Amino acid sequence: QVQLVESGGGLVQAGGSLRLSCAASGRSISTYTMAWFRQAPEKEREFVAAIMWIGDSTRYADSLNGRFTISRENAKNTVYLQMNSLKPEDTAVYYCAARALVPVTATRNQYNYWGQGTQVTVSS
Repeated sequence: QVQLVESGGGLVQAGGSLRLSCAASGRSISTYTMAWFRQAPEKEREFVAAIMWIGDSTRYADSLNGRFTISRENAKNTVYLQMNSLKPEDTAVYYCAARALVPVTATRNQYNYWGQGTQVTVSS
C-alpha cells in the first residue's frame, strides 16, 4: 500500500507560482509512475502531468503550454508539481496519483493510489 499526501496549495494571484508536493509513505516510489490530476468544480477530474518510474520520462496535458513541471525526489519519497504563470482556470483541487511499474499515462483509471487533494485557487 502507498499513502499519498499532497501539500502546497493555496491562494495565489494570476501570473504567480506555486509548488505542490506529494509525500508518499508505505513504500518507496522508486518503482511507481507518479502523476498529478486536477478537478475543478462541476468538472471531470483531468490529467495534468506524469513522470515515469524509470528514466524520468514525463508527459503533460497539452493545455498547459509548458507552464507546469513535474519532478520526483526518490530519496525523499516525494513528487513535485511546479506551477508557473498561473491562470484563474487553473483553480482546482489537485490530486497526486501512483501506479507501480507502468509507462507514463494520462488515463485516470490506470492509477490505483490517490491522495486526498490540495486546493489551488488563482484569483484574477
